[in-house]
Amino acid sequence: MNQEKILVIDFGGQYNQLVARRVRECNVYCEIYSYKTDLNQIKAMKPKGIILTGGPDSCYEEGAASCSRELFESGIPILGLCYGAQVMMHVLGGHVCEAPVREYGKIEVTVDRSSVLFDDVSEKTICWMSHNDYIEKEAPGFKIIAHTRNCPVAGAESVEKQLYAFQFHPEVLHTQEGRKMLHNFVYGVCGCAGTWKMDAFVETSIQAIREKVGDGKVLCALSGGVDSSVAAVMLAKAVGDQLTCVFVDHGLLRKNEGDEVEAVFGPNGPYKLHFIRVNAQQRFYDKLKGVTDPERKRKIIGEEFIRVFEEEAKKIGTVDFLVQGTIYPDVVESGLGGESAVIKSHHNVGGLPDYVDFKEIIEPLRDLFKDEVRKVGLELGIPENLVYRQPFPGPGLGIRIIGEVTPEKVVMVQEADAIYREEIAKAGLDRGIGQYFAALTNMRSVGVMGDGRTYDYAIALRAVNTIDFMTAEAAELPWEVLSKTANRIVNEVTHVNRVLYDCTGKPPGTIEFE
Repeated sequence: MNQEKILVIDFGGQYNQLVARRVRECNVYCEIYSYKTDLNQIKAMKPKGIILTGGPDSCYEEGAASCSRELFESGIPILGLCYGAQVMMHVLGGHVCEAPVREYGKIEVTVDRSSVLFDDVSEKTICWMSHNDYIEKEAPGFKIIAHTRNCPVAGAESVEKQLYAFQFHPEVLHTQEGRKMLHNFVYGVCGCAGTWKMDAFVETSIQAIREKVGDGKVLCALSGGVDSSVAAVMLAKAVGDQLTCVFVDHGLLRKNEGDEVEAVFGPNGPYKLHFIRVNAQQRFYDKLKGVTDPERKRKIIGEEFIRVFEEEAKKIGTVDFLVQGTIYPDVVESGLGGESAVIKSHHNVGGLPDYVDFKEIIEPLRDLFKDEVRKVGLELGIPENLVYRQPFPGPGLGIRIIGEVTPEKVVMVQEADAIYREEIAKAGLDRGIGQYFAALTNMRSVGVMGDGRTYDYAIALRAVNTIDFMTAEAAELPWEVLSKTANRIVNEVTHVNRVLYDCTGKPPGTIEFE
């Protein structure tokens, strides 16, 4: 990325991607790196600024995640958030200790509006706190710019050294004026120009793809989801008839989805693509037989995808590049960016087998968040109904069926999911919810239908509100919608006698079940 950039240095906090997302909303490119990243590597990237994230440690304890004093003396503007603020104060001679009163949740913060970070921010503003430790005394040369009733140093700055610290989290929506604060840092302190825009990204990406591919042949892994669809259209515009799109129907798609994908991208669709559909349902079912561990299922599905593509590539002839719709959250959640723990492997990232029979893999969306991918789709002229299609994981229903995957269970979850999506659409809620779907639990329970006893499965309904898919809250669906959906599912779907609604947010849950 030949962009001006802000680096997010990750200390293991849960909001690292959200920080990066908020910076990008300011039209400034942002990437996440571990706190272990070498200082010379950081300097070589010539960042306009650095943001230190939260983390789970106590910075004053031996072995805690930290950074060198040299980072703060590099001349790069730095903003520390929560644990990042504590590390800054601790390393530079302030005092951090266990707080006598833990602050968690929405807290009123009094700010010094003379600070550039609080330009156009209310003197008393609601911020999101989440800390057991606190900064008891700021480091020498720093001025306190924010406080709460229980936190004497909720914000501090050294204007001369361009160092800033917040004890709270400006990146979360609960901090009412957090976006203004981050905007003030990015523009007022770092002097960014705001050149990160999707029209420019599309243009430069298409040109870069042309240069990389040359006269080579390209095989695109097309699932029909938003990410792979946008990647496919981008490649089509870049290399035209050098591209062949292979759609693998692994038998784990939503109801009628295979035919819908073919209708859009196949020979009768609006795009000039070489389209091949591979019906490999039974092949995937055989591989998944008896497998219950979610990580093993992901790996098996990912590897089998690659094997199918290799076989198709051999039929086509020499293929130089494989295209995948990997996006930035896939990369970070797979443990390849930042310091956060591996949450789950993604078939586009962690699930790749050791040997892939292609020269190189092209991932044109690898640096983008989901909402940025949608913007790219619109820039490419893809119809809105495709761009705003419900997100769907690469492993498909394989990770929406808890436990072993069987053809019978696939039909059950397909039917339940179709009913759920139909009722959501009828209620006019389909564009207002971040993501919603039905999953088949591995729980069976006693029920009664007619005059008979049943012992059948439970379907779990999931609906979340989210902006960035990094954090999410369970959607408060109208009871009429849930009631009608549940009634239809138990009456219309064989071997289902109970319907549950998942009220868990992310964190502590993930959006998908496995």
